[in-house]
Amino acid sequence: MPFNQQRMVRSPTGADLNLLASRAEGKPRAVIQINHGLAEHAARYARFADFLSARGFHVYVHDHRGHGATKAPDAPIGKFADRDGSAKVIADVDAIHDLIAGECPDLPVILFGHSMGASVALNYLLGHSPRIHAAAIWNGNFSQGLLGQVALGILAWERMRLGSDVPSRLLPKLTFQAWGKAVPNHRTLFDWLSRDEAEVAKYIADPLCGWDASISMWRDVVSMALNSGKDAAFAGIRRDLPVAIIGGEKDPASDYGKGITHLANRMRKMGFSNLVSKVYADTRHESLNELNRDIIMDDFAAWADGVLK
Repeated sequence: MPFNQQRMVRSPTGADLNLLASRAEGKPRAVIQINHGLAEHAARYARFADFLSARGFHVYVHDHRGHGATKAPDAPIGKFADRDGSAKVIADVDAIHDLIAGECPDLPVILFGHSMGASVALNYLLGHSPRIHAAAIWNGNFSQGLLGQVALGILAWERMRLGSDVPSRLLPKLTFQAWGKAVPNHRTLFDWLSRDEAEVAKYIADPLCGWDASISMWRDVVSMALNSGKDAAFAGIRRDLPVAIIGGEKDPASDYGKGITHLANRMRKMGFSNLVSKVYADTRHESLNELNRDIIMDDFAAWADGVLK
Protein backbone atom coordinates (compact mmCIF):
# COMPACT_ATOMS: atom_id res chain seq x y z
CA MET A 1 0.00 0.00 0.00
CA PRO A 2 1.77 3.17 -1.15
CA PHE A 3 0.03 5.39 1.42
CA ASN A 4 1.65 4.34 4.67
CA GLN A 5 0.01 7.05 6.76
CA GLN A 6 -3.64 7.96 7.22
CA ARG A 7 -4.86 10.41 9.84
CA MET A 8 -7.35 13.15 10.52
CA VAL A 9 -6.00 16.69 10.65
CA ARG A 10 -8.06 19.42 12.30
CA SER A 11 -8.18 22.56 10.16
CA PRO A 12 -8.79 26.03 11.62
CA THR A 13 -11.98 26.00 9.51
CA GLY A 14 -13.39 23.29 11.78
CA ALA A 15 -12.98 20.48 9.27
CA ASP A 16 -11.34 17.17 10.14
CA LEU A 17 -9.33 16.57 6.98
CA ASN A 18 -8.68 12.99 5.94
CA LEU A 19 -4.98 13.00 5.05
CA LEU A 20 -3.08 10.28 3.24
CA ALA A 21 0.70 10.42 3.10
CA SER A 22 3.47 8.40 1.53
CA ARG A 23 7.10 8.57 2.66
CA ALA A 24 9.96 8.78 0.21
CA GLU A 25 12.14 5.76 -0.31
CA GLY A 26 15.67 6.70 0.71
CA LYS A 27 16.65 10.30 1.34
CA PRO A 28 13.67 12.63 0.68
CA ARG A 29 14.20 15.38 -1.89
CA ALA A 30 10.90 17.29 -1.77
CA VAL A 31 7.23 17.06 -0.87
CA ILE A 32 4.43 16.83 -3.43
CA GLN A 33 1.20 18.31 -2.03
CA ILE A 34 -1.67 16.99 -4.16
CA ASN A 35 -5.14 18.52 -4.62
CA HIS A 36 -7.71 16.13 -6.10
CA GLY A 37 -10.60 16.93 -8.42
CA LEU A 38 -14.37 17.29 -8.08
CA ALA A 39 -16.38 14.21 -7.02
CA GLU A 40 -13.35 12.03 -6.31
CA HIS A 41 -10.95 11.60 -3.38
CA ALA A 42 -7.37 11.32 -2.18
CA ALA A 43 -7.05 7.52 -2.28
CA ARG A 44 -7.31 7.57 -6.08
CA TYR A 45 -3.75 8.98 -6.17
CA ALA A 46 -2.20 5.84 -4.67
CA ARG A 47 -0.43 4.78 -7.88
CA PHE A 48 1.01 8.27 -8.40
CA ALA A 49 2.12 8.41 -4.76
CA ASP A 50 3.87 5.04 -5.15
CA PHE A 51 5.64 6.30 -8.28
CA LEU A 52 6.74 9.50 -6.54
CA SER A 53 7.87 7.79 -3.34
CA ALA A 54 10.16 5.53 -5.34
CA ARG A 55 11.80 8.68 -6.74
CA GLY A 56 12.48 10.36 -3.42
CA PHE A 57 9.33 12.42 -2.85
CA HIS A 58 7.11 12.53 0.20
CA VAL A 59 3.45 12.81 -0.86
CA TYR A 60 0.59 14.44 1.06
CA VAL A 61 -2.98 14.44 -0.27
CA HIS A 62 -6.13 15.21 1.68
CA ASP A 63 -9.82 14.88 0.91
CA HIS A 64 -11.26 18.33 0.31
CA ARG A 65 -14.36 19.41 2.19
CA GLY A 66 -17.44 17.55 0.99
CA HIS A 67 -15.28 14.73 -0.40
CA GLY A 68 -14.06 11.34 0.73
CA ALA A 69 -13.65 10.82 4.48
CA THR A 70 -13.17 14.47 5.45
CA LYS A 71 -15.75 15.63 7.98
CA ALA A 72 -17.04 19.11 8.77
CA PRO A 73 -20.29 20.25 10.39
CA ASP A 74 -21.18 22.37 7.36
CA ALA A 75 -19.82 20.06 4.66
CA PRO A 76 -21.64 16.80 3.92
CA ILE A 77 -20.64 14.96 0.75
CA GLY A 78 -21.22 17.29 -2.20
CA LYS A 79 -20.93 20.60 -0.34
CA PHE A 80 -17.92 22.72 0.68
CA ALA A 81 -19.67 24.79 3.37
CA ASP A 82 -22.81 26.75 4.17
CA ARG A 83 -20.93 29.93 3.27
CA ASP A 84 -17.43 30.99 2.14
CA GLY A 85 -16.84 27.49 0.79
CA SER A 86 -13.96 28.31 -1.54
CA ALA A 87 -12.15 30.35 1.14
CA LYS A 88 -12.47 27.43 3.56
CA VAL A 89 -11.11 24.99 0.98
CA ILE A 90 -8.06 27.22 0.48
CA ALA A 91 -7.62 27.55 4.25
CA ASP A 92 -7.69 23.75 4.53
CA VAL A 93 -4.91 23.51 1.93
CA ASP A 94 -2.92 25.98 4.01
CA ALA A 95 -3.50 23.86 7.13
CA ILE A 96 -1.99 20.84 5.36
CA HIS A 97 0.88 23.02 4.19
CA ASP A 98 1.48 24.10 7.81
CA LEU A 99 1.62 20.42 8.78
CA ILE A 100 4.12 19.71 6.00
CA ALA A 101 6.25 22.67 7.09
CA GLY A 102 6.32 21.31 10.62
CA GLU A 103 7.13 17.74 9.63
CA CYS A 104 9.46 18.48 6.70
CA PRO A 105 10.93 21.91 7.52
CA ASP A 106 13.92 21.63 5.18
CA LEU A 107 12.15 20.22 2.13
CA PRO A 108 10.75 22.27 -0.78
CA VAL A 109 7.06 21.78 -1.56
CA ILE A 110 5.73 21.26 -5.07
CA LEU A 111 2.02 22.03 -5.24
CA PHE A 112 0.02 19.77 -7.56
CA GLY A 113 -3.62 20.07 -8.63
CA HIS A 114 -5.83 18.11 -11.01
CA SER A 115 -9.07 19.53 -12.52
CA MET A 116 -10.96 21.23 -9.67
CA GLY A 117 -7.77 20.63 -7.70
CA ALA A 118 -5.89 22.64 -10.33
CA SER A 119 -8.22 25.54 -9.57
CA VAL A 120 -7.74 25.03 -5.82
CA ALA A 121 -3.96 24.92 -6.26
CA LEU A 122 -3.90 28.00 -8.46
CA ASN A 123 -6.13 29.95 -6.07
CA TYR A 124 -3.89 28.89 -3.18
CA LEU A 125 -0.89 30.08 -5.16
CA LEU A 126 -2.46 33.50 -5.74
CA GLY A 127 -2.23 34.22 -2.02
CA HIS A 128 0.57 31.96 -0.77
CA SER A 129 3.19 31.65 -3.51
CA PRO A 130 6.16 32.41 -1.19
CA ARG A 131 5.45 29.08 0.55
CA ILE A 132 5.65 27.06 -2.68
CA HIS A 133 8.77 25.99 -4.58
CA ALA A 134 6.93 25.02 -7.78
CA ALA A 135 3.41 24.34 -9.01
CA ALA A 136 1.86 21.78 -11.38
CA ILE A 137 -1.55 22.87 -12.71
CA TRP A 138 -3.16 19.96 -14.55
CA ASN A 139 -6.35 19.52 -16.58
CA GLY A 140 -8.03 22.79 -15.61
CA ASN A 141 -9.86 25.43 -17.59
CA PHE A 142 -9.53 29.06 -16.53
CA SER A 143 -10.82 30.70 -19.70
CA GLN A 144 -14.53 30.32 -18.98
CA GLY A 145 -15.30 34.05 -19.04
CA LEU A 146 -18.90 34.59 -20.14
CA LEU A 147 -19.76 30.89 -19.78
CA GLY A 148 -18.69 31.05 -16.14
CA GLN A 149 -20.90 34.06 -15.52
CA VAL A 150 -23.81 32.26 -17.21
CA ALA A 151 -23.19 29.25 -14.96
CA LEU A 152 -23.36 31.46 -11.87
CA GLY A 153 -26.65 32.89 -13.13
CA ILE A 154 -28.06 29.39 -13.65
CA LEU A 155 -27.00 28.38 -10.15
CA ALA A 156 -28.58 31.49 -8.60
CA TRP A 157 -31.83 30.71 -10.44
CA GLU A 158 -31.72 27.07 -9.27
CA ARG A 159 -31.12 28.13 -5.67
CA MET A 160 -34.09 30.47 -5.78
CA ARG A 161 -36.36 28.00 -7.57
CA LEU A 162 -35.48 24.93 -5.50
CA GLY A 163 -35.37 26.85 -2.23
CA SER A 164 -32.41 25.06 -0.65
CA ASP A 165 -28.84 24.00 -1.30
CA VAL A 166 -29.65 20.70 -2.99
CA PRO A 167 -27.64 19.04 -5.78
CA SER A 168 -27.70 21.11 -8.93
CA ARG A 169 -29.85 19.60 -11.66
CA LEU A 170 -28.53 21.67 -14.55
CA LEU A 171 -24.75 21.95 -14.02
CA PRO A 172 -24.15 18.16 -14.26
CA LYS A 173 -26.01 18.16 -17.58
CA LEU A 174 -23.88 21.05 -18.85
CA THR A 175 -20.60 19.52 -17.65
CA PHE A 176 -20.11 15.84 -16.79
CA GLN A 177 -23.00 14.56 -18.92
CA ALA A 178 -22.26 16.83 -21.87
CA TRP A 179 -18.59 15.85 -21.79
CA GLY A 180 -19.53 12.18 -21.68
CA LYS A 181 -21.82 12.53 -24.70
CA ALA A 182 -19.07 14.37 -26.57
CA VAL A 183 -16.85 11.27 -26.65
CA PRO A 184 -17.35 9.43 -29.96
CA ASN A 185 -18.77 5.91 -29.50
CA HIS A 186 -18.80 6.28 -25.73
CA ARG A 187 -19.73 3.25 -23.63
CA THR A 188 -20.55 5.27 -20.51
CA LEU A 189 -21.08 8.93 -19.66
CA PHE A 190 -17.76 8.84 -17.81
CA ASP A 191 -15.65 7.84 -20.81
CA TRP A 192 -14.49 11.47 -21.00
CA LEU A 193 -12.25 10.70 -18.01
CA SER A 194 -9.97 8.17 -19.74
CA ARG A 195 -9.55 5.79 -22.66
CA ASP A 196 -8.69 3.07 -20.12
CA GLU A 197 -11.95 1.16 -19.70
CA ALA A 198 -10.79 -0.45 -16.45
CA GLU A 199 -10.09 2.94 -14.88
CA VAL A 200 -13.49 4.28 -15.93
CA ALA A 201 -15.16 1.19 -14.48
CA LYS A 202 -13.33 1.70 -11.15
CA TYR A 203 -14.52 5.30 -11.00
CA ILE A 204 -18.14 4.32 -11.68
CA ALA A 205 -18.00 1.55 -9.04
CA ASP A 206 -16.53 3.85 -6.39
CA PRO A 207 -19.30 5.19 -4.09
CA LEU A 208 -17.11 8.21 -3.29
CA CYS A 209 -16.89 9.25 -6.95
CA GLY A 210 -19.29 10.67 -9.50
CA TRP A 211 -21.92 12.12 -7.17
CA ASP A 212 -23.80 15.34 -7.99
CA ALA A 213 -22.42 18.43 -6.29
CA SER A 214 -24.66 20.89 -4.48
CA ILE A 215 -25.61 24.24 -5.95
CA SER A 216 -23.23 25.99 -3.55
CA MET A 217 -20.32 23.68 -4.37
CA TRP A 218 -20.77 24.34 -8.07
CA ARG A 219 -20.93 28.07 -7.33
CA ASP A 220 -17.69 27.87 -5.36
CA VAL A 221 -15.97 25.81 -8.07
CA VAL A 222 -17.02 28.20 -10.85
CA SER A 223 -16.05 31.23 -8.74
CA MET A 224 -12.54 29.86 -8.15
CA ALA A 225 -12.07 29.28 -11.87
CA LEU A 226 -13.28 32.79 -12.66
CA ASN A 227 -11.03 34.31 -9.99
CA SER A 228 -7.94 32.71 -11.46
CA GLY A 229 -9.07 33.90 -14.88
CA LYS A 230 -8.24 37.49 -13.86
CA ASP A 231 -4.70 38.64 -14.64
CA ALA A 232 -4.76 41.10 -11.71
CA ALA A 233 -5.12 38.17 -9.30
CA PHE A 234 -1.58 37.01 -10.23
CA ALA A 235 0.09 40.21 -9.00
CA GLY A 236 1.52 38.58 -5.86
CA ILE A 237 3.14 35.56 -7.53
CA ARG A 238 6.87 35.80 -8.20
CA ARG A 239 7.53 35.65 -11.92
CA ASP A 240 10.34 33.09 -11.67
CA LEU A 241 8.15 30.46 -9.96
CA PRO A 242 8.50 27.13 -11.79
CA VAL A 243 5.07 26.21 -13.18
CA ALA A 244 3.94 23.23 -15.30
CA ILE A 245 0.55 23.48 -17.02
CA ILE A 246 -0.56 20.13 -18.42
CA GLY A 247 -3.64 18.76 -20.18
CA GLY A 248 -5.04 16.42 -22.79
CA GLU A 249 -5.96 16.99 -26.43
CA LYS A 250 -9.14 14.90 -26.10
CA ASP A 251 -10.35 16.38 -22.80
CA PRO A 252 -13.70 18.16 -23.22
CA ALA A 253 -13.43 19.61 -19.70
CA SER A 254 -10.46 21.76 -20.78
CA ASP A 255 -11.99 22.53 -24.18
CA TYR A 256 -9.75 19.89 -25.74
CA GLY A 257 -6.57 21.41 -24.35
CA LYS A 258 -7.38 24.98 -25.37
CA GLY A 259 -7.83 25.92 -21.71
CA ILE A 260 -4.30 24.68 -21.01
CA THR A 261 -2.78 26.70 -23.84
CA HIS A 262 -4.81 29.77 -22.89
CA LEU A 263 -3.56 29.81 -19.28
CA ALA A 264 0.04 29.18 -20.35
CA ASN A 265 -0.09 32.02 -22.88
CA ARG A 266 -1.67 34.37 -20.34
CA MET A 267 1.00 33.66 -17.76
CA ARG A 268 3.81 34.06 -20.27
CA LYS A 269 2.41 37.46 -21.25
CA MET A 270 2.34 38.35 -17.54
CA GLY A 271 6.08 37.67 -17.41
CA PHE A 272 6.30 34.18 -15.94
CA SER A 273 9.74 33.07 -17.08
CA ASN A 274 9.98 29.50 -15.76
CA LEU A 275 6.84 27.98 -17.22
CA VAL A 276 6.38 24.81 -19.26
CA SER A 277 3.15 23.59 -20.83
CA LYS A 278 2.09 20.55 -22.79
CA VAL A 279 -1.10 19.14 -24.24
CA TYR A 280 -0.78 15.37 -24.69
CA ALA A 281 -2.16 13.90 -27.90
CA ASP A 282 -5.20 11.57 -27.65
CA THR A 283 -5.36 12.10 -23.87
CA ARG A 284 -8.62 12.67 -22.01
CA HIS A 285 -9.23 14.27 -18.62
CA GLU A 286 -7.54 12.09 -16.00
CA SER A 287 -3.91 12.12 -17.14
CA LEU A 288 -2.83 9.91 -14.25
CA ASN A 289 -5.37 7.24 -15.23
CA GLU A 290 -4.87 7.40 -18.98
CA LEU A 291 -3.33 4.78 -21.25
CA ASN A 292 -0.18 6.92 -21.59
CA ARG A 293 0.07 7.61 -17.83
CA ASP A 294 3.56 6.13 -17.52
CA ILE A 295 4.91 8.63 -20.05
CA ILE A 296 3.06 11.49 -18.34
CA MET A 297 4.31 10.51 -14.87
CA ASP A 298 7.88 10.18 -16.16
CA ASP A 299 7.60 13.66 -17.68
CA PHE A 300 6.35 15.04 -14.35
CA ALA A 301 9.26 13.44 -12.49
CA ALA A 302 11.74 14.88 -15.00
CA TRP A 303 10.23 18.35 -14.58
CA ALA A 304 10.29 18.04 -10.78
CA ASP A 305 13.93 16.93 -10.91
CA GLY A 306 14.72 19.99 -13.00
CA VAL A 307 13.09 22.51 -10.66
CA LEU A 308 14.95 21.03 -7.67
CA LYS A 309 18.40 21.58 -9.19
